[in-house]
Amino acid sequence: MDARLRHGRASLAVSFFVQGVVFALLVTRIPALQDRYGISNALLPVFLAAVPILAGVGSVCTEQLVKRVRPTVLLRWVQPAVCLALVGAGSGSALWQCAVALALFGITVGGLDASMNMLGVSLQHAYGRSIMLGFHAAYSLGGIAGASLAWVGAHWHLSLAALYGPTVAVLIPVAVVAGRWFVDQELDGAARGVGEGAGGSIGFRLLLPFCLVMAFAYIGDSTVSNWSAKYLQDTLHSSEQLATVPYNVYMVTTLLGRAVGDLGVRRFGAVAVVRFGALVAAGGFVVVAIASGPWVGMVGFTVLGLGLCVIVPQTFAAAGRHAYERHGASVSDAAIARLNVFNYVGFLVGSPLVGAIGDAWNYRGAMLVPMVLVLATLLYARSFAVKPDRYGVGHERARAVDVG
Repeated sequence: MDARLRHGRASLAVSFFVQGVVFALLVTRIPALQDRYGISNALLPVFLAAVPILAGVGSVCTEQLVKRVRPTVLLRWVQPAVCLALVGAGSGSALWQCAVALALFGITVGGLDASMNMLGVSLQHAYGRSIMLGFHAAYSLGGIAGASLAWVGAHWHLSLAALYGPTVAVLIPVAVVAGRWFVDQELDGAARGVGEGAGGSIGFRLLLPFCLVMAFAYIGDSTVSNWSAKYLQDTLHSSEQLATVPYNVYMVTTLLGRAVGDLGVRRFGAVAVVRFGALVAAGGFVVVAIASGPWVGMVGFTVLGLGLCVIVPQTFAAAGRHAYERHGASVSDAAIARLNVFNYVGFLVGSPLVGAIGDAWNYRGAMLVPMVLVLATLLYARSFAVKPDRYGVGHERARAVDVG
């Protein structure tokens, strides 16, 4: 059983890595997609908004699918589909082909994100200690690899088909082979029927704090991904080359923070780690807002990565854990699927919100809005508390942390 858990953990980390590569290859080459299909600047936001909206639909559909099909089976099928949708987006010649490919990408990526996090929460419960941040670290590493491949493609003037095709030809076999070792809580015979009310349904009141925290975190994340370059160049007067650096630095610090974050959760508890992450992220936004020059702004975006990186994985873990303790694993899966929708809500809200405030007022002031929202996470940090006799850190440490 221990060997099976280890294999399941490693294979799921591979799945997170593959998804990081694929998603980065899409978002970092959006200008090339726009040029290939002649998408106007007015139409581009519609295409970009459609992907997370359809991803939310895919996540909702996943909640229903996992009632009939185990998440392991769903993940084995949906990850290759996401990869093929990426190739489709880079290989067409007509606008409608791009629209169809991006629609398929959105729907399937919603199912992929939901099913991966379902299995991550399931494995974390089976392990009895925090391992969720490690999976998201693998995703960050994949994002860095994907962004690097995109840079190579742009540098060598490769077509999207020439970039996406060979990459996916490698990633799909890797994902298929890794999928052979996926495991979930079915490895415990009673796992899908435990808790205080096994077989029930989870109420929105229980999920609300986690949904809000998820949305706040992704508003912060989308601010960095969509506005860091523009902010550095237009507000802090950096060079065009330097303006491309903050997001890469943010991704690297996100990777580093997630690589060690599970150790922090085991040592200090989830409540303390979430509080610390929110405070550090808010501090990063403050530094960005008051920065006197581009290098100070870079420091702010670096700090942001270290703070925000711990919040999303812990939100998935805490929501799944609370649902599991009350109703069992099947309801935990449903909770993860519903929570995953707020990933896309935050992404959709964040970029337009910051842009509207920046245009109406100024971008320094706009950076304070995600800061306030991230600080609001502190109001809900107690929801991340762990029952010391059921899960997570040791008895003494859990009591010491969660009481505070």
